[in-house]
Amino acid sequence: MILSLLWLPVAAPIYLLLAHDPNLVTILTMGLLFGAFLLLLRWWGKNVYGRSHLLRQYGLVRSRQNGLDLLQGLGIGLLFTFSLFVVEGLLGWIQFQTPQAVLAKVILEGFVSALGIGFAEELVFRGWVLDELQRDYTLKASLWADAIIFAILHFLKPLSEVIRTLPTFPALVLLGLTLVWAKRSSGGHLGLSIGLHAGLVWAYYILNVGQLVKYSNNVSPWITGVDNNPIAGVMGLLFLSVLAVWMRKRSAFRKNSGKIRL
Repeated sequence: MILSLLWLPVAAPIYLLLAHDPNLVTILTMGLLFGAFLLLLRWWGKNVYGRSHLLRQYGLVRSRQNGLDLLQGLGIGLLFTFSLFVVEGLLGWIQFQTPQAVLAKVILEGFVSALGIGFAEELVFRGWVLDELQRDYTLKASLWADAIIFAILHFLKPLSEVIRTLPTFPALVLLGLTLVWAKRSSGGHLGLSIGLHAGLVWAYYILNVGQLVKYSNNVSPWITGVDNNPIAGVMGLLFLSVLAVWMRKRSAFRKNSGKIRL
């Protein structure tokens, strides 16, 4: 409620003045909303928990290792996404084609967008939400609750869009689980989960916006992804499952070694 009161007076004029450019409206309003969220986090930390550095508790720390984890996550996200499309290409389900846009521009735009999305969503879901859950529930309950909340909040859209994109729900839950395990595998820091999230988004942005692939329709969309969305298909779920198992094993190893910071 407080966040809405801070956000609406600023966002409303943006909607009115920039109605002709929905993408710019989305970028500006989401940026402002996230800025308001950061301000409220500072208030929340000082007044609710008596802490002035709550972001550190969430795993957002400036350290060499956290930076290396972020780069590692980017690499893993890029590798898994590109590998998915390479496999589908080898199977004849998609065709790679010459980019329809300036590829360097697409890569740069994708990087900035993906890093922003990864940073914002990980700070919210694997930072604030997960921390609040872990204060009251077991690690397992917090893991699943965080993943389900993450998936559900991606469906705050018109009912017709919810129905159309419903096949992505299982993958979003699985991705939520994976990102929690990624955080726990890196000692409770957010670098790896931010990088992993951003890497997945960045790779898909390059392929999709750059128009580098064309679906051959030789197989059901339920295999390659409904509406050409890779996480809405069996192959996307399969690749995400491999990634999830890997991150879960890393998390378990870290926990057993006694180095995890929850």
